[in-house]
Amino acid sequence: MRRSLSITFGLLMVLLGAKSVNAQILNSLAPCRIGQQAPAIGFWTWAPDARVQVYVRAADFDSEQLPYLLTALRNWNSASEETGSGVKFEYKGNSTQERVCENCMTILRGRVFDKTKRHATEIRAYSANDNKIITSATILVDPVLTNSKALLNALVHELGHNLGLLDCYTCKRKSTVMNQFETVNVPNEMEMPTSCDVAQVRQVYKELKLLVRASNRDKRLMPADDEGEEPVSDDTPVIIPKPARHSISSTTVKPFSRPE
Repeated sequence: MRRSLSITFGLLMVLLGAKSVNAQILNSLAPCRIGQQAPAIGFWTWAPDARVQVYVRAADFDSEQLPYLLTALRNWNSASEETGSGVKFEYKGNSTQERVCENCMTILRGRVFDKTKRHATEIRAYSANDNKIITSATILVDPVLTNSKALLNALVHELGHNLGLLDCYTCKRKSTVMNQFETVNVPNEMEMPTSCDVAQVRQVYKELKLLVRASNRDKRLMPADDEGEEPVSDDTPVIIPKPARHSISSTTVKPFSRPE
């Protein structure tokens, strides 16, 4: 009888333990709600498995800031396999000017901060085939952004745009790198993509692969957007210079914040 009670008690403990473990798993797999913990998707992207050659106009950044720029590249590279994008950002060194070539990205300083825009960085993405697959891109960093850690946070945000993520100003703080900054030059402590960011980029490239397969029938990689506009849910400004077409995105600061 005692042996029977012991076995029953043991089975009960195993079942309770299994329930506890299952609860932990369910909690860890809780969905990332768009607009709450995860950004929406729809921005332009690099082609799957692209090797993006990254150049920095070194004269624009001091010796302390450059390592922070490279850390942002490495942090997204470390998630490349997990996101399913296969995209890698490869630092190629100094450039005295903006590079316009296939799979090239240049990081340099330029005036983008003002009272109306309220953003300190900006990405300009160009698609040679006019299909939102990035051919080359430039990330502009306003001279007002000088804090090295805030620079790292801003660049991680802009690289998120490079992989299809939109801004998410309603998302919970620290749930995504696509949230906005509280104040210029005050780091937001978001140095690498979150699990929700990774999940969303995975979705971006999952959908892109479906479009690529469909393109074998119509010989087009992705449906072109006639107006060059992004989804309504994104408030990112868009400019369309001629003859090239660029999409612009930014790291935005909350209204009424001032550079320090």
